[in-house]
Amino acid sequence: MAAPALEDLLPSAHAQQIRQWLGPVDVVADMSWNLTDTKVLHLRAGTRHVVAKTGGEANHHLDREILAHRSYTGPLKNAGLAAQLLHASHSLRLAIMDYQPGELSAGTAWEFDSEVHQQAGSALKLLHAQEQQLDHGYEARLTRKFLLLLDRKHRIEPALCERIENILKNYDPKPAILVPTHGDWQPRNWLVDRGKLRIIDFGRFEFRPAASDFARLAVQQWKGRADLEAAFLRGYGGDPREEKAWGIMELREGIGTAVWAHEVGDEVFEAQGHQMLADTLARMENGQSRSQLPEGSERHC
Repeated sequence: MAAPALEDLLPSAHAQQIRQWLGPVDVVADMSWNLTDTKVLHLRAGTRHVVAKTGGEANHHLDREILAHRSYTGPLKNAGLAAQLLHASHSLRLAIMDYQPGELSAGTAWEFDSEVHQQAGSALKLLHAQEQQLDHGYEARLTRKFLLLLDRKHRIEPALCERIENILKNYDPKPAILVPTHGDWQPRNWLVDRGKLRIIDFGRFEFRPAASDFARLAVQQWKGRADLEAAFLRGYGGDPREEKAWGIMELREGIGTAVWAHEVGDEVFEAQGHQMLADTLARMENGQSRSQLPEGSERHC
C-alpha cells in the first residue's frame, strides 16, 4: 500500500509550509495518538528524517512545545537527549524537529530498567536546574483551578469528590519555587536507543514545582519498585518532594488525569487518574480504603 500524501493527513496550509521549509517530503509514518487533534508525523526530506507536529487552533500544546525548544531544552540538546527544533510557526501551530532514533520505553523492558531511570533522573535535573522563580500565589491559583475542574464531567465517585474538595479547600499553601518542567515525564515520552535515553514531547511544558515531574512515575513504575525510584533519585541528585505539598500535588495530578482522559475517551489513562486519587487519599487519610474506577454515567462533584 502506498504511503499517504501529506495533504491526506494535514490541512493544506500546513502541508504547504512544510514543503516551503523542507522541499519535497515523503510520509514515513503517522505516529499520532489520535486522542486529540495533535498530529505527529515521521517525514523524510531527501536523506534527512524529521518529525512534524501540529494541532488545531485551540491546541496550546504546540505553543508550549515551541517555547520549550526555543528557550529551555538547550542543556538536553547539548547532551544528545532531545531533538533540535528546525522550524516553527506559532500561527499555524506547527513545529519541525529532528527525528530521534529509538523505541518508546513504555511497554518494553526499558520501562523498568534501573539504568534508564537513572538516566531519566539526570536528564530531568538538566531541565530543572536552568532557572528558579519564587511565586507566592502559585499554589492558591492552582487549587482554585482544580476545584473548578471538578465541576466538569468526570466519573469520580461523589463521596470521593467531596473528600478531595474538602482537602483542597482546607489546604494552606506556601510560596512555591517554580522551575522549567516537562509536565509528562514518564516512559511513554522516553525513547531508548541501544540503552541511551532521549526525551520527546514538550507539549505540557510549564514552570511548576520540580516535584510535579515525579508524579507520573510515583504512581506507575515506582509502585513496588523502590530500586527504580532510588536509581532515578541518584541521577537527579536528591528529592525535591515535600510531604504535604506532594500530597496536594498528587491529588491535582489525579484530578487532571481523570477529567482530561474521560473527556478524550482514554479509559486506560482515566483509570490511572482514579488510581492516583485513591492511592493519594489512602496515604493522606491514614490508609483508608481505596476506591475503584466507577461504572456508569458521567458525574460532576
